[in-house]
Amino acid sequence: MKATELLKSYAAGVRNFTGVNLSEADLRGSDLSGAIFDQAILDGANLSHANLTNTSLIEADLNGADLSNANLTGSNLFAAILDGAILAGTILDSANLSHADLTVAKLIQANLSEAELHEANLQAANLDRADLSHADLTIADLTQANLTQADLSQANLSGANLADANLEGTILDENV
Repeated sequence: MKATELLKSYAAGVRNFTGVNLSEADLRGSDLSGAIFDQAILDGANLSHANLTNTSLIEADLNGADLSNANLTGSNLFAAILDGAILAGTILDSANLSHADLTVAKLIQANLSEAELHEANLQAANLDRADLSHADLTIADLTQANLTQADLSQANLSGANLADANLEGTILDENV
């Protein structure tokens, strides 16, 4: 499916795009809130500045996708693959994953610098070598998460649950 077809279908009221192949699609700035992209292929897609609030992306392939400054508030990314994805933002306009479910998601080497992850569920997520510097992880659940060699320098971890998380080689202070 092409991006233009998807946007037409969405405008016509279609919300279920389970299993769709949108590899390398340009969907930047699109409003796709509430859509279902379970098991969809969105690797390398440009979703920067997209509104993906309350979107279902269960087991979706978002390898290398650009989600910078995207709004994923309340989205379900259970077991999604986000290896090398860009979820970074700026202090004034960060990627928003507040209240998102990223349980067992793969975020290996993902760029989450300055991302908003307030109350996100990252239980058993694989964040190996991920950049979480300056990220807001307040009240986030990182139980059993793999944070091996992740960069958490200047991240806000107030109230975060790190029980049984793997913190081997994790950078907690950029001055260390």
